[in-house]
Amino acid sequence: MQKYILSSCSTADLTEERFKARDIEYICFHYMLDGKTYPDDLGKTMPFDKFYKAMADGADTKTSQVNVDEFINYFTPFLEAGQDILHICFSSGLSGSCNSAMIAREELMQKYPNRKLYVVDSFAASSGYGLLMDRIADLRDEGMGIDDLYAWANENKLKLHHWFFSTDLTFYIKGGRVSKTSGFVGTLLGICPLLNMDNDGKLIPRAKIRGKKKSIKKVVEKMEECADDGLFYDGKCYISHSACLEDAKAVAALVKDRFPRLCGEVEIYNIGTTIGSHTGPGTVALFFWGKPRKD
Repeated sequence: MQKYILSSCSTADLTEERFKARDIEYICFHYMLDGKTYPDDLGKTMPFDKFYKAMADGADTKTSQVNVDEFINYFTPFLEAGQDILHICFSSGLSGSCNSAMIAREELMQKYPNRKLYVVDSFAASSGYGLLMDRIADLRDEGMGIDDLYAWANENKLKLHHWFFSTDLTFYIKGGRVSKTSGFVGTLLGICPLLNMDNDGKLIPRAKIRGKKKSIKKVVEKMEECADDGLFYDGKCYISHSACLEDAKAVAALVKDRFPRLCGEVEIYNIGTTIGSHTGPGTVALFFWGKPRKD
């Protein structure tokens, strides 16, 4: 069978070691911190603790999507080497990068008509996107060909659930996702917004929870409600966090207690610098497989 490249964006928020272990290539997003541009390279250039401390100290952050030329330069060496590519993109509901990848594909297919280059909009983000990549890598390793895997990814990507909460509204206010008035009142009352990702790959507020302990409990209740077979869920579970490891561990401990058939340990990752530029510190996200997502 012709070997093909499995590829994603750095916004899948896995570690470099995990990407290498699963034989997944990735292209880096980039961001600006106080006017200086950095690659979103899994914490190598800018360690996560340093990045989130800078944000907490008032640093200004901006992000930019991967453009068409960057995708062309990234894909070309694989195609020139005679390798086909299945690239799973960061959600189009959060970035225009998927459109850039699609345009790059159209141009490259004219130059390399005998090669295959598939682009899938993941409708996923952070380590939920990473959990999708992990499952796709499993299927590749089990022998699934690129055509069938492309179809599987499109048919199953909405079964990947994202639920998360934030204990710090500062950057939601700064980014305009929460009004200043609501943010002020929410901060006074200790409100932690509960959000998830809908079937268009957009982040949607679902509830306002008062207090971190209740938020931790609620996000795990959402897993019980939405996961395959409820408390009998036997798939994998990933968590990502932005500079709040103890909160992530608290969620992981509750998941482990509530879901005894879980496949392996709950895996905890850092929310990367692209997504973290918008959430700031204090966000915990929970990811698992379940029923198809709805509005």
